[in-house]
Amino acid sequence: MGVGGNIRNLIAKRAAREIKNGMVVNLGIGIPSLVPNFLPKGIHVMFHAENGVLGMGSSPINGEEDENLCNAAGYPVTVEKGASYFDSSVAFGMIRRGKLDVTILGSLQVSEEGDLANWIVPGKRVPGMGGAMELSQKAKKVIVLMNHCDKYGEPKILSKCTLPITTPSCVNLIITDMAVMEVTRSGLILQELMPGTTLDMVKRRTNATFTLSSDFK
Repeated sequence: MGVGGNIRNLIAKRAAREIKNGMVVNLGIGIPSLVPNFLPKGIHVMFHAENGVLGMGSSPINGEEDENLCNAAGYPVTVEKGASYFDSSVAFGMIRRGKLDVTILGSLQVSEEGDLANWIVPGKRVPGMGGAMELSQKAKKVIVLMNHCDKYGEPKILSKCTLPITTPSCVNLIITDMAVMEVTRSGLILQELMPGTTLDMVKRRTNATFTLSSDFK
């Protein structure tokens, strides 16, 4: 596995610690889709997908994919005992009624006030905002998984988003390849550093104000 794959798995593994037994959780595409691979044994979670699945499991072993069973991004998945299938209107009904405990999303930018910008870069063609608009408003907890900087080395955690906002003041926790930051009413709080990262590195690559948690790791 390449360095990029290791980083993606590191972020997903840390995010899995935020999931508790009995939760209903929605996963976005990309890094969030790796989270089920790192759940501890004994944790029973119902993973939800907008295309109409509740009860997804980990990624299938190569060669054992079911072409009729996929997540909202079209990637193959497995299902756990007790899983159910339904149409997209029911899937979105669950979201809009606030039935999701957690949604884990990717993002292009997040502001220090928890604004989410994850659906478009101006000038680029995209299919649409998708379910992120509703997930980020209605889930009880919103977790963002992303790289700390973009491919040009520019910070993605900012005092104010420069890209169009999906939902304002919705993000509760940010997990990157460098740090774990909680979004609170009083601002960003750095909870812990990822392996190989220093506090100085995070300061230089974060374009937002943050404080240290009382139990900073």
